[in-house]
Amino acid sequence: MALLRKINQILVMLLVLMLYLLLHSSLLRASSRHQISGQWKKLGDSPMKEIDRVIPVVICASEERMGATMATINSIHSNTNANVLFYIVTLRDAVTLTRRYIEETQLKGIKYKILEFNPMVLKGKVKPDSARPDLLHPLNFVRFYLPMLEVNHERVIYLDDDVIVQGDIQDLFEIKLKPQHAAAFATDCDLPSTHEMVRSVGMQTTYMGFLDYRKQEVKDLGINPNDCSFNPGVFVADMREWKKQKITKQLQKCMEDNLKLNIYSSAMAGGVVTPPMLIVFHGKYTVLDPIWHVRHLGWSPDSGYPESFLRKAQLLHWNGPFKPWGYPAVHTERWEKWFIPDPSGRFSLMRPESDN
Repeated sequence: MALLRKINQILVMLLVLMLYLLLHSSLLRASSRHQISGQWKKLGDSPMKEIDRVIPVVICASEERMGATMATINSIHSNTNANVLFYIVTLRDAVTLTRRYIEETQLKGIKYKILEFNPMVLKGKVKPDSARPDLLHPLNFVRFYLPMLEVNHERVIYLDDDVIVQGDIQDLFEIKLKPQHAAAFATDCDLPSTHEMVRSVGMQTTYMGFLDYRKQEVKDLGINPNDCSFNPGVFVADMREWKKQKITKQLQKCMEDNLKLNIYSSAMAGGVVTPPMLIVFHGKYTVLDPIWHVRHLGWSPDSGYPESFLRKAQLLHWNGPFKPWGYPAVHTERWEKWFIPDPSGRFSLMRPESDN
């Protein structure tokens, strides 16, 4: 009997030990899933407390245009008292540079997280195109994959890196989206004061300039070629509607269709990022106040806006090939006001008096 009792005690102890090991293993796996999920890796640096209200801003930071991203962030941070949380999306090689640019400059006080984008998510979806290879940079497609960021916000702002915010970003964030609209954009026909400049540089303002209407597949979309287009470099997104409508899946289908049928290309007005957005959001987006997306500043080194008009603008966008950190370009003084020199020395301005 004593021997049997001892055996029972040993079995009970072994059972308790096995249960402990199973519980420990489950907790460890849950912790790992929390830290790394899908194609994205969270690389948060700044200590943050739980806050009741935050304005999440998603912006990409490529190694070659890091100074542009930081100028955008600086302009936002300097013009608001709101709690802004910057989600800075970059590639693996630029993570250290991104962190250094923030921590060794006046931006060290901002709230931010660095997110690493895995370009493999684009495999089999993007067609190589030599017309504008810069438009094929993996980070250009981050806006398609907002739910993969797992930022857990109901609403986010997405901004290209060639913008400057002159107003309070909270005003943009608080725009009222119409029911069942997953995003708000500025339409290309909403700003009469820009039409003369747009015509002078040959900018497209309708779907005709972005989709190849000679293709039957484009005609089958049922989109009037004269409908006003929009620029997807600045938008507010409702993440619940985005997920509910499976926007990312729709955008991926557009890319896959283009790979097979070549319904748009980077030789057309909007490169390879704008056309999928135009197709998926056609007739299903809220229109932004035009002063929150004054664009076309980068389409000509000679055509600009009146200074009186620029003072009223809440956001300036140098979309096009003539960027404000390069030369030639227009309205560079409004961009340079927010430029922060690169502590690593890699990013520098191109100016006439510069040997670089």
